[in-house]
Amino acid sequence: MHLAFVLFKYFPHGGLQRNFRRITELALERGHQIDVFTLAWEGWTPEHPQLKLHVLRVPGWRNHTRYRHFARRVQSEVQALQPDRVVGFNKLPGLDVYYNADPCFIERAQARSRFYRLSGRYRVHAALERAVFRTEANNRILLLSEAEKPLFQRWYATPEDRFHLMPPYVSADRFANADTPQRRRALRKELGLGDDSLMLLMVGSDFRRKGVDRSIRALAALPDGLRERASLYVLGKGRAAPLMRLARRLGIAGRVHFLQGRDDVADFLFAADLLLHPAYQENTGTAIVEAIAAGLPALVTANCGYAFHVERAGCGEVLTTPFEQPMMDAALARMLSQPKLQAWRDAALCYSERTELGARAEHALRVIEAPRYGETAA
Repeated sequence: MHLAFVLFKYFPHGGLQRNFRRITELALERGHQIDVFTLAWEGWTPEHPQLKLHVLRVPGWRNHTRYRHFARRVQSEVQALQPDRVVGFNKLPGLDVYYNADPCFIERAQARSRFYRLSGRYRVHAALERAVFRTEANNRILLLSEAEKPLFQRWYATPEDRFHLMPPYVSADRFANADTPQRRRALRKELGLGDDSLMLLMVGSDFRRKGVDRSIRALAALPDGLRERASLYVLGKGRAAPLMRLARRLGIAGRVHFLQGRDDVADFLFAADLLLHPAYQENTGTAIVEAIAAGLPALVTANCGYAFHVERAGCGEVLTTPFEQPMMDAALARMLSQPKLQAWRDAALCYSERTELGARAEHALRVIEAPRYGETAA
């Protein structure tokens, strides 16, 4: 098949981007021809005769203006190309399949001011979302979080049969194996962490949305004995400067480390003692299931789409909504001071053995390769 894959931006280490890459690589393995359309491309340089990369230049200083022009440009490019399927990894018109990595925009916007809902940014994102989810659209939706489906259906009356629930995707290198203890010791030694040190980990881009500030505050609130043993490591892409100012103001700057995106995330998952994922907003939270696969206990907020995996696995704690900082402060202190970390590790590993955590790309391609919505197989 000839496929057109469309996404706003590709950069290493983003959850959506890693899933895009895995789906692309699997599609190429199956012999499909792929044209990729994007606004920006960073990192991975695929060299494959069946893949062609189109980095489109569009006008506009603000992201939403550029997205609007990009949507129009892509529709023109695709019309000339006539691929068998158009697959979007962001909300765009004219898709045959949409990979739904983002929460319902219009639902979240209700919490914003009336003036925001009159802004150009709101109008553009609302229009792009409606193009995908409106009742009469003829597309299939790869749904990552089942909790989002009723929200989309409430606003757009999207038919049930257009949704296809995807399992979590965890790359093979994240799963604990026989080498895990050795890799754990090696990285902790490299970071200067002793056996008694407590390593807290956050993984993911967009530091504000992931709740890094909440983790910093919880670290600062630990009792003296625990705070002196604990350090927070943050991997991902985002603005670290304002968060480091917060850490300095709270007197823990030396215990907070921003390492940006890295290729050895698996080693950090193995080396850490606890994953923190107190997100303000999170459609899924791939880091949560990656931590489970690595045998790492987790403290997460209930609004993360994958928080239920922590509950089912019994490998940590889930903070109820609405979020309250003292609640997280107390939970972190409790988790680090009680001798349950090893039991939570064992529970995570047991859960990862009995739960499908690695086949999302295969599921996605089955939907992409299927007849278009409303068509039947020849």
